[in-house]
Amino acid sequence: MRLLLVRHGQSTWNAARRLQGQADIGLSDIGKGQADALRSTIEAIGPCRAISSDLARVRDTAHRIGAKTPRFTKDLREIDVGNWTGRAIDELRIEDEDAYQGWRAGRYAPPGGENWADFVDRISGVIEAERRTPCDNLLVVCHGGVIRAVLQHYVRLDPAHIIPVAPASLSALRLNNAKPPRLELFNYLPDSLDFGAPD
Repeated sequence: MRLLLVRHGQSTWNAARRLQGQADIGLSDIGKGQADALRSTIEAIGPCRAISSDLARVRDTAHRIGAKTPRFTKDLREIDVGNWTGRAIDELRIEDEDAYQGWRAGRYAPPGGENWADFVDRISGVIEAERRTPCDNLLVVCHGGVIRAVLQHYVRLDPAHIIPVAPASLSALRLNNAKPPRLELFNYLPDSLDFGAPD
């Protein structure tokens, strides 16, 4: 099975550099355009089925990239950032840079937030359940943290060593029972490069 991992397009809070976690924030106009731009790539691959986070920014992205009857699930939601929900990233970094970097690296949970190891278990549980039903190209429309969790679980790529996942980008991971999982593609954008993607 190949996992086609798509992060949602830019949200209004991404544009304002605010942490969202599980807040149900919609796409910005830029985010809608980003998702529309990825549609032809996804259609060319032809996923066998699709699963998606149930939050609005992801549901809209799934629709815009042409996902066919995706199964929406709360189990693919972004990591819960607790009391940091809605906080400006720049303010958090001024307040406590070590805590912010620890969170980015999966070593720190904000007050009231979700532990990284529990989050990885939640996400990998969804993927493992999907692996029980054969599918060549499974489209997973989700969040940046979800993609980092998948990469840590399957290819042991620690989140401290992963740049933020670009909005409306495609990453691909090959899962083969006879061989180790392999990262095939990361942060693909059909018409640009993005080295400064928001968390």
